[in-house]
Amino acid sequence: MAGQLYSQTVMEHFRNPRNVGELADADAVGEATNPVCGDTTRLYLKVVAGRIADVRFQTLGCAAAIASSSMATEMMRGRTLEEALREVTRDTITAALGGLPAAKVHCSVLASDALEAAVADYHRRQSSGG
Repeated sequence: MAGQLYSQTVMEHFRNPRNVGELADADAVGEATNPVCGDTTRLYLKVVAGRIADVRFQTLGCAAAIASSSMATEMMRGRTLEEALREVTRDTITAALGGLPAAKVHCSVLASDALEAAVADYHRRQSSGG
């Protein structure tokens, strides 16, 4: 049934998610939870020379939440924090996945919200000296 609801890209990122796990030396960590369904994404960023050099995620949620997080991490790598915030949005994540059912679009918001939280965490750490 999931194969009928989701694009091949969604299923590929769900079955073989990229960049899964914790990043021990992360420069920033952001987390977002959907209050309705309870899905949660934690995002870890390693920033080198102003760009996202490494990114990992941990998601507790449905296929769409996992696929959205996986795709989002692929889209973030190599971008500056500002580029990532501007270019890795719910709409661009959904488009890159080939679309999501209307009832699952909130999953792409989870990934972009975790990114916003991670960028805020990065700026907090920088302003406090690490």
